[in-house]
Amino acid sequence: MLSTGLPDGAVPRLERPGPLRERVYHALLELITTRALRPGQHLVETELAGHLGVSRQPVREALQRLSTEGWVDLRPAQGAFVHEPTEEEADELLVVRTLLETEAARLAAHNTSAKGVRKLKELCAAGEKAVHNDDVDAVVAANTAFHAEVMALAGNAVLAELAAQVEQRVRWYYTPVARTRGMQSWYEHRELIDAIAAHDETAAGRIARAHTEHTRTSYHDRADRQIG
Repeated sequence: MLSTGLPDGAVPRLERPGPLRERVYHALLELITTRALRPGQHLVETELAGHLGVSRQPVREALQRLSTEGWVDLRPAQGAFVHEPTEEEADELLVVRTLLETEAARLAAHNTSAKGVRKLKELCAAGEKAVHNDDVDAVVAANTAFHAEVMALAGNAVLAELAAQVEQRVRWYYTPVARTRGMQSWYEHRELIDAIAAHDETAAGRIARAHTEHTRTSYHDRADRQIG
């Protein structure tokens, strides 16, 4: 276990094909977005290199890239730390997410097929099972898969590309509230599926907007509870 607090078993295997620096980058990004490495946590190059089974150089390169992308803060004479997002940063990201998800839901209702609806129901069932099992990682994964499927059903490549750019940060912000949102989030997913299945574009857009706004509110409420 890392002295910086990485949970046992959290270090991923570097099986992704491609240059070593890319594999290390993706491994560290996964640890950050799943909050195995928590906001504010000190990232020690030698420890990360040891647990990933690589030299310090690809870790240093990965941390530099993650810093450029806003995932890591490099502090002079102190080292690297997982970025601690401000409430303003989270709000800006989640507002954009609401816009993307609302339009995706509307287009999905216009374009979907019976096969697409079945897939959404399968993903929803997986999410509900994860909630019952109190498996937060599985809940987050199922939530990500569900919204990705809605985006795929929308059939708009540009919209999907924009959504992909914010998806990892959405996971980062959703993880702390996944347990709070609980089954209610999946009831909302079921409601969205019904609107999509009925090809009701107006209802699908309205439900998606309300759903994403509930997540945004939960994130900010979380901060208020921590302060209180």
